[in-house]
Amino acid sequence: MRITTLALLSVCAAAASVDELPRYKIQRASSPIVIDAKLDDPAWRNAPAAGKFHLAGGKGEAAQQTVVRLLWDDENLYAGYHCGDRHISAYVTERHGPVSNDDCVEIFLSPNPEKVRNYYTFEINAIGAMLNRCRTDWWKGPATWEPEGVRYRTSFHGLPKKDEQLSDNHWVVELAIPLRNFSRDAAHTPPRPGDVWRLNLNRTGGKTNRESSTWSPLGENVKTFHTPEAFGWVEFTGAR
Repeated sequence: MRITTLALLSVCAAAASVDELPRYKIQRASSPIVIDAKLDDPAWRNAPAAGKFHLAGGKGEAAQQTVVRLLWDDENLYAGYHCGDRHISAYVTERHGPVSNDDCVEIFLSPNPEKVRNYYTFEINAIGAMLNRCRTDWWKGPATWEPEGVRYRTSFHGLPKKDEQLSDNHWVVELAIPLRNFSRDAAHTPPRPGDVWRLNLNRTGGKTNRESSTWSPLGENVKTFHTPEAFGWVEFTGAR
């Protein structure tokens, strides 16, 4: 979605001030991580949860909460999402398809806080279809983008579709994003302890519950996830 200058001014006014935005320290992984959508590796047990998700549009906390943990090492940024959900549905299977119409999670990353509008998106639905965009001042390619080497799995990875079932309770996404994808914008790849990025963690609902939520609040009446001024702050740290 393209935001006009007038709309951008409105977004900036509605978004929380920089000092109010959430902060999270991304610990260095203390042991290897297997990308299998189980989140049972020892490294995940030491990673703190990012915090509550908030409804888009400034309407309070999400009813369906999402627990996200982040880690890093010399090669990758890791994200693990545990999505509480009693109505899980996903039907989009094509690469770069409209995955946000399904139960979907997203991470939007801005590696240079001084140029927060240079950001990258990773959007994955419950059956493992992914959409990527590179919204930077140097990218001259198509609307979609092909990052290098991303590995990920979901609880229902590879199914042709996921219909709601009475047994639905939660679903998981685990992904590893090679840090080399951000070398054009990040101060260092891999990061150095103390480096700071901006990002947001997002989620959309499926057929029954269309709830949209974010880790860093978008502010009243701001409904697009593509609001980098509202991204929270993350700092890379050493292992716990």
